[in-house]
Amino acid sequence: MATFLQRLGQFSFQRRRLVALIWVALLAVAGVGAATASSSASTSITIPGTEAQRAFDLLDERFPGASADGATARVVFQAQDGDITDATDRAAVERVVGELAAGSDHVTSVVDPFQAQAVSADGSIAYAQVGYDVKSTELADADRDALESAAELGRDAGLTVEIGGDALTQIPHTGATEVIGVAVAAVVLVITFGSLVAAGLPLLTALVGVGISVALITALSGPLELNSTTPILAMMIGLAVGIDYALFIVSRYRAELAEGRDRLTAVGRAVGTAGSAVVFAGLTVVIALAGLAVVNIPILTSMGLAAAGAVALAVLVALTLIPALLGFAGDRVLARKARGAEPDPAERKDNLGTRWARFVLRRPVTVLLVGVLGLGAVALPATSLELGLPDDGSQPTSTTQRRAYDLMSEGFGPGFNGPLVVTVDARGSADPQAEAQRVVDTVGGLDDVALVTPATFNEAGDTAMINVIPESKPNSAETEELVNAIRAANGDEVLVTGQTAMAIDVSQKLDDALLPYLALVVGLAVVLLVAVFRSVLVPLKAALGFLLSVVAALGAVVAVFQWGWLGGLFGVEETGPIMSLMPIFMVGVVFGLAMDYEVFLVTRMREAYVHGETPNEAVVTGFRHGARVVAAAAVIMISVFAGFIGSSESMVKMIGFGLAVAVLFDAFVVRMAVVPAVLALLGKAAWWLPKPLERVIPDVDVEGARLDRGAADDGGVADADDRLTSRV
Repeated sequence: MATFLQRLGQFSFQRRRLVALIWVALLAVAGVGAATASSSASTSITIPGTEAQRAFDLLDERFPGASADGATARVVFQAQDGDITDATDRAAVERVVGELAAGSDHVTSVVDPFQAQAVSADGSIAYAQVGYDVKSTELADADRDALESAAELGRDAGLTVEIGGDALTQIPHTGATEVIGVAVAAVVLVITFGSLVAAGLPLLTALVGVGISVALITALSGPLELNSTTPILAMMIGLAVGIDYALFIVSRYRAELAEGRDRLTAVGRAVGTAGSAVVFAGLTVVIALAGLAVVNIPILTSMGLAAAGAVALAVLVALTLIPALLGFAGDRVLARKARGAEPDPAERKDNLGTRWARFVLRRPVTVLLVGVLGLGAVALPATSLELGLPDDGSQPTSTTQRRAYDLMSEGFGPGFNGPLVVTVDARGSADPQAEAQRVVDTVGGLDDVALVTPATFNEAGDTAMINVIPESKPNSAETEELVNAIRAANGDEVLVTGQTAMAIDVSQKLDDALLPYLALVVGLAVVLLVAVFRSVLVPLKAALGFLLSVVAALGAVVAVFQWGWLGGLFGVEETGPIMSLMPIFMVGVVFGLAMDYEVFLVTRMREAYVHGETPNEAVVTGFRHGARVVAAAAVIMISVFAGFIGSSESMVKMIGFGLAVAVLFDAFVVRMAVVPAVLALLGKAAWWLPKPLERVIPDVDVEGARLDRGAADDGGVADADDRLTSRV
C-alpha cells in the first residue's frame, strides 16, 4: 500500500499540470450537469416495509387522481370578535377560499370550512383545507405567493389568518454560518502551518472535492429522487474530511522536508505514509456511511451513499491533487523563516503534545477514569431520549406554520394537528360497507379518540378511508398507544397511516435496525483496523472509545434540543423530540470520523514501535508528531460542522450540532486522553496479534517500513525534479 501510494504521489507531483487539469475538467463537467438538471430534490420520506407505507401505497393505488402525495395547506382563521360565523367574517373567509381556489393551477381542492363544519365549538376558529396535485418542492414561488396573498386578503378584513401544512416547505439552503465555519478553518490552518500557501492547499482541494460531489448529487437528485437534505449533508461531511485529509498529507510533507529530504522524495513519503492513513480512515468512514443502506430507509440510504461518495472523492483528491499542488507551491509551502534553512535537529524538542503524552503515561489510571466518567456524565440525558419526526409544532413560534398549529390546538384540540388515516381493504369482504362500519365502531370505542369520520369509499367500492382524530398531540405517548390499539383491534386488512403513524413506524424500524447496523459496521471496521494496526486490542479499544463519544454526543443533543439547555445559544427556538433518523445517522458518521483520528494518531505510534521504540516511547513519538495536527484537524472539523447549526432545516441543524460535539469529545477526550492512557496500561500487549491471524491478515504497511528500502533509489530523480521545480 505505502509503496503504491508513494508512486502515485510522485507521479502526481511530476505530472502536476495534467493532474490539475483533470480535476478542473471534472469540476466543470459536474457543474454543467448540475446547472442543466431539470428535476428538483424531494422532501418526502418513504419507509418500505412499514404498515404506514403500505397504507399510503394502497391509497395511491385505490384512489387514483387523489394526489395522496401532493402538497397540502391548512389555512386557519380566527375572528377578532370571537365569532367567525358572523356575516362579515364569514364573507371574508369565503373570499379567501375563492382566492385560494383561483390562485394556482395546481390546486385540486379547497374545502370551505362552513360547508365541511370545520368550525370550532365556540365559533372563534375555522380552517380551510387546500390540496395540490404536485409535491411541495414542485410548487413554484408563484404558487406560494398566491397562497400567502389569499391569507393577506383575510388579514386585511380583520381576521387572524395563519397557514400550516407542507405547501410552504421549501428545499433547505445553506447560509452565512457555513462560510464562517470555513473561515475559522482557514484561520486554524494559517496558525498551524505559518504559511498562507500551505493553509490554502487543504481549503482549495476540499472545495474542489465538495464542488464535484455536490454538483453530481444535484444533477442526480431528480432521476434518483434524492432527498433535499442530501447535498447539504454531503457538503458538511465532504468539506470536513477533505480539509482534514489534505492537512495530514501537507503536514507530513513539511515534516519530511524538515528531515532534509528533497521535494520529490518528501512528497512520495508523505503520500505513502500519511496517505495510507488517509485511505484507511476514509474506508472506515465509507463503510459506516454506506452501511446505512442496511436500515432500508431510502432517505438514510441516499444520505449515507452520497456522503460516502463525497468522502471517497475527498480521499482521491488528497492523494492526487495535493501532491500536484505541492509541486506548484515549491518552498512557499513552508513558513517564511524555514525556507532555505538547514534541517534543525532540535525539531525533536519537547512540544505540548510530548509533554501531555508523558503526563498521561505517568498517571494513566487517573486520566482514564476522569475521561470515562466525564463523558458518562454528559451522556446521562441520552437516557431520556424521545424520538419523532418534526411537524409544525416543532417550528419556531415566529413562523406562520407554528401559529397555525397552535390555533388548531386551541380551537379543535391538539389531535387535529396529527390525524390518523385508517384504510380498510374490503376487496375480499362480502359486505364492504358493513366491514367499514365495524372498523368505525371499533375505533370509536378506543381510549384517546376525539373523533372518527364516516368511511369514504373509492369508486370501486372496495376500499374505505376513515379519518381518526386523537385527543392527544401527535408526538405524545398516548397517540402512539392509540395507533398500536387500532392495529391490535383489527385484522391485516385494516392499516393505519398519516404523519403520526409514519413517525411511530420510523422509530420502531430504526430501533430494530440499530443493533444489526452497529454489528455490521463496527465488525467490518474492526477487521479493517486489525489489518492496519496488526493488533487485536487497539481496534477493540478504538470501538469502545467511539461508543463513549457517540453516547455523550447524543446526551448533549438531548440536553439542547429536547430539554432546551442553552437552546438560545444554538438557535433552538422550540424543543421537542429528537429526529428519529438522528441516532442511527450519528452512529454511522461519528464512528467513521472517530476512526479517522484513531488511524492518524495511532499509525504514527505504530510506525515508531515498528522502528524499534518501546511502547511508551512510541506513544510519546506519536503525540510529538501528531497531536498538534490532530488537534488542528479536530478544530477545523468542529468549525465546519458547527457552521451548519445555522441551517434553516431542523435536521441539518441538529446533525451539525451533534457531529461538532461528537468530534470535540472524540478528538480531545477519547483520542487525546483515553487512548494514550489505555495504551500505557496495555504496554506491549497493545500490539499483540495472534500467530494464526498474523499469517492470514495481509501486511498493508501503513507505517511505510518498505519505503526506507527504496529511499536511496530516489535521489537522482529527485535532484532532477528539484532543478525543474526551482525553475517553475
